[in-house]
Amino acid sequence: RDYKRATTSQKCIRAGGTHNDLENVGHTKRHLTFFEMLGNFSFGDYFKEQAIQYAWEVSTTIFGFDQERLFPTVYKDDDEAFAIWSRYVPAARITRFGEKENFWSMGDVGPCGPCSELLYDRGEKYGTAKNPLEDTTGERFLEYWNLVFMQYNKRSDGVQEALPKPSIDTGAGLERVVSLIQNTDSVFETDILRGLISSIEEEAKLKYDLLDEKRAPAFRVIADHLRSLSFAIADGIQPSNVDRGYVLRKILRRAVRYGKQLGFEEPFLARILPRLVQLMGEDYKELVTSQNRIAEILTSEEEAFFRTLKRGGNILNQVIQAAKGDKSHNISGEDAFKLKDTYGLPYEEIQLIAIDNNLGIDAAKYAELEKQAKEKSRGAHKQVEQVVEANLYEDFVKKHGETCFIREDKELYESEVIGLIYQGSFVNKLEADQDGMCILKETPFYPEMGGQIGDTGTVENKSALFEVSDCKSPYKGVIVHIGTLKKGHITVGDHLRCEIDRVRRQKIANNHTATHLLHFALHKVLGEHIKQAGSVVDPEHLRFDFSHHKQLTEEEIRKIEELVNEKIRENIPVKTYELSYEDAQKRHDIKQFFGEKYGSRVRVIDIDFSKELCGGTHTSYTGTIGYFRIAKEASIAAGVRRIEAVSGKEAEQIAFQADDLLKTCADKLKTPQTKLLERIDKLGDELKQLQNDLKAFKKNQLAELAASLTLKTSTTGVPYLIFQVNLKPDELRLLADELSARHPSSVIALGCQDTEKAHLFIKVSQDLVGKGVKAQELLKKVLPLIEGNGGGRPDSAQGAGKAKEKLSQAMNELAALI
Repeated sequence: RDYKRATTSQKCIRAGGTHNDLENVGHTKRHLTFFEMLGNFSFGDYFKEQAIQYAWEVSTTIFGFDQERLFPTVYKDDDEAFAIWSRYVPAARITRFGEKENFWSMGDVGPCGPCSELLYDRGEKYGTAKNPLEDTTGERFLEYWNLVFMQYNKRSDGVQEALPKPSIDTGAGLERVVSLIQNTDSVFETDILRGLISSIEEEAKLKYDLLDEKRAPAFRVIADHLRSLSFAIADGIQPSNVDRGYVLRKILRRAVRYGKQLGFEEPFLARILPRLVQLMGEDYKELVTSQNRIAEILTSEEEAFFRTLKRGGNILNQVIQAAKGDKSHNISGEDAFKLKDTYGLPYEEIQLIAIDNNLGIDAAKYAELEKQAKEKSRGAHKQVEQVVEANLYEDFVKKHGETCFIREDKELYESEVIGLIYQGSFVNKLEADQDGMCILKETPFYPEMGGQIGDTGTVENKSALFEVSDCKSPYKGVIVHIGTLKKGHITVGDHLRCEIDRVRRQKIANNHTATHLLHFALHKVLGEHIKQAGSVVDPEHLRFDFSHHKQLTEEEIRKIEELVNEKIRENIPVKTYELSYEDAQKRHDIKQFFGEKYGSRVRVIDIDFSKELCGGTHTSYTGTIGYFRIAKEASIAAGVRRIEAVSGKEAEQIAFQADDLLKTCADKLKTPQTKLLERIDKLGDELKQLQNDLKAFKKNQLAELAASLTLKTSTTGVPYLIFQVNLKPDELRLLADELSARHPSSVIALGCQDTEKAHLFIKVSQDLVGKGVKAQELLKKVLPLIEGNGGGRPDSAQGAGKAKEKLSQAMNELAALI
């Protein structure tokens, strides 16, 4: 970067990983899953002395904190930080802590260093501790700022090397700072969170009492979790079963479970959302523009989880009660696995439920059952991992420098061969008929990148012809031409003429520009929340993945197609130019993709109304795309949709296919195309009438059959009808109803066969159920005879088995049982 200092205000969600506070949220006065983090950073510029000076000045002159109440902490071995703090506060107010509290690292390896925390003494009201060491809860001496002194690099062997440029990374939690400035008992009493709690009070028709430890945590959890969910969804994330989406789903389900404690039995988060938008929407416009979508997603997810809780509610309560009654106070491994396997509650969620009920989990037994289930479901085919050695190219780049893509639009371009690869190794020469890779110093071949497929073509000279079947960039700064040497030989140092397949390149360029038009149209039709989640561009079609929470309607698809084709007909010039990345960041009209890595210079594709950072190849005018059609729209993951589309000739084919289908339908129905709908409606009415006639005929048939079957009486006086009939399986119940109407006090057992199985249906009248005759018990005793399974209730049961030749034996056994 061309700067060495920075200050930030960040939206943060912390609900997993190394620094995980989720289980504490709602039960303490300071923990949140969503918070706003204020920070100042030095990249090899100022270090401990100025970082401490800045923190002191901001705390005392900007925040206005009482100097006598500030208690810094330092790492136990950091004498330098201790000495600097001694200039501002008495040494007795500086506390040394160990690695757990005052040494920061991102992970097992990488940058790390000691840190210094600023704590504020809130007074005796919050505890009798005289210093931070005695304050084990952290309630009296509240941490509000952490200064990380990034001065080491931790290696895998545990050795800490000194960084060449020690840096500063600080973080002050805005909510905690505000709670101290506003002198509130907790972060939940500050204006924004307390405002949300007021809305929860209105919806739940219950009062929030800070001291009510049974009910108050639910108010706090919902207020915090709603912020997390809303901001994440506004940024394009959606609850799902994987990655970030899983974290959101976990947060949402925790909010719902606490909502049930306040009496909510149906979706409620969307009802509180307007208050959040009112409180924070002025500063965070994305909440306003995404409000409807946030509400839809929250409600949809809540409905699904309420259904899950309804299915598993009784078993969940039984599990909790059983664990509370057990000496170990643990949820058994079997019960935990059942909640996960049968009712879809993830293990981490079961852990949270356990914590909320002061219970543990038999983790060892759960892990054993989980392992058994995985082994059972594992398929016969094992995937073989393929590891690509990056150092193959690393030494090459050090020796030859980076290869580069040339955008010059020449029919032929000449370049020097600087590398050849055959069977995974660098060689000096490729012979005829060998498959290999050729590296040129400069190349007009575009390597597969950013979703765009690689170019094909030829590289040749008078004596050699290398046919390029693909072009990739397997390592930063290396472009390889993959293909076959059709004739002659190539040696490192040779000069070759490059000729790309220009017809293919033009089709790719058309589809790439069409992708940008599609992205623009999605924003216009569906909303500004649309974010690209991946793309593929090749000569035949384009594929575009994007964040959206529901299926597109036919009307929306039509509007998107119309808008793209309108821009194609306008034949707008497609301009390209480069900017510094810093300048591009300041341009709100240029789309940039979160997660993409950009260099110091970036390329802009400018189609007047649509501007995106993109390194791919594009057409010169939108008109050359010709025509655009969406071939398919579907879901590929929770909250992610995929559009597959075509342009030019391929788009025409879709239109021709639709015409052909219409003509074929009209021919088959012997009617003009203009009257096709009228003819289909008439056929539908005729079909409906025929179905009604068939039902009536079947009913008469079954009534006649029922009249012909004779009631029998067992030796105990129980009336029964047992018959094997020539009916379809789904007609057994209908016949049983006819028989039941004629013989209201009876046991009815019917059997039939189809091509694969024997089927049984048993019905018992309520008066006989009261005397102990139960349909599911009768069925259970005879199912083994036909090697079947099934089930039911005392008054009716059904089952089927593959041993259909033993149906008669099963019917006789039923008669004997009765």
